[in-house]
Amino acid sequence: MKSRSFSRRDFLKTASSIGMVTALEGIPVDLFASEGKLVRFPEKTDLILLTSRPPQLETPKHFFKELITPNEALFVRWHIANIPTSVDLQTWRIKVGGNTERSFELSMDDLKGLPKVSYTAVIQCAGNGRSLFEPRVPGGQWGNGAMGNVTWGGARLKDILAKAGVKGDSVEVSFNGLDSGPLPTVPDLVKALPVDKALEEDIIIAYEMNGKPLTMLNGFPARLVVPGWYASYWVKALSDVTVLSKPLETFWMNPAYRIPANPCACVPPGTNPGKTVPINRMDTRSLIIEPSQGNRLPMGKEVTISGLAFSGGYGIKDVVVSVDGGKTWKEAKLGKDLGKYSWVLWSLPWRPSQKGKYTLMARATDSIGESQPLDSLWNPAGYMRNNIEKVDVTVG
Repeated sequence: MKSRSFSRRDFLKTASSIGMVTALEGIPVDLFASEGKLVRFPEKTDLILLTSRPPQLETPKHFFKELITPNEALFVRWHIANIPTSVDLQTWRIKVGGNTERSFELSMDDLKGLPKVSYTAVIQCAGNGRSLFEPRVPGGQWGNGAMGNVTWGGARLKDILAKAGVKGDSVEVSFNGLDSGPLPTVPDLVKALPVDKALEEDIIIAYEMNGKPLTMLNGFPARLVVPGWYASYWVKALSDVTVLSKPLETFWMNPAYRIPANPCACVPPGTNPGKTVPINRMDTRSLIIEPSQGNRLPMGKEVTISGLAFSGGYGIKDVVVSVDGGKTWKEAKLGKDLGKYSWVLWSLPWRPSQKGKYTLMARATDSIGESQPLDSLWNPAGYMRNNIEKVDVTVG
């Protein structure tokens, strides 16, 4: 594949037709469905619209019944308005340099000439579930659809940095992409990782998702993949990798994407933290996919409670499910394990014997014993929601 191009007109045509698209149909308003409309951007199926410029598109709930999220259904999150709509691989390069022994550029052929790494990993927006915070917080009002489980393929970042020769006084590695602000006053999205993190074995520059080239909206031609960490670090349409001798001080590192500097990353609702740190590893989560909020179920007939669970890179040890609001719990059956960065599907058969209202809950625990709080932990940015969610159903 030599290039990928969608005219800006294609994107603007989609954006201008938003007022005419069909409102959400058949998707219950529950933990997953943000209020909005279904839109179809290039290379994508119908996704839930948050904003059109920059595109913020949420994955509808029914795709979370699948172990692997299809490329066309993966959520979209850009931060600044001028996103790449055309990339010619004949001229595209990633510039590598900074506090290094040597500088060079990488073409797609260069990337593919390095040893290839492939694994399945959850990608999740730090604000996934933000619309459920109480009191409400500003920012993209995601339901729980700003996540996906994808098999990524690419080259190890550490192999590239070894070729560059990282100098001993280096502290961070920064990453920039092809997107830009509509005005000079809009800060460019540049993110940085500590050098030790950047040199970990599983950090890759990915050029494939599920065995195919990245979609344009998900970072074509190549993006950073930091498995187990929130997607704010997964810079799309990568253009620059720069080794730094001092910490990066830009808007997108500070004040953006910061969390309270305490073990729960939380503060009392409505207050502000005194000290913050950059957001990093994902928390353990479990979500019920079926039944949906408000479903009416038949009495005496077996139904399957099912969902997904994942952690910040430690795999899932078990998932327990309650049908009585947390009074009693039963262990669910876990599905196929695709590795420590992947989510796992789980299920539990249930035959309700009495009419009435039931509150379903699911709690996951990972291999190092991290689980989920019963109640939502609050912070003013609406990040890292991972409490035990409740799904109310009626039997009879």
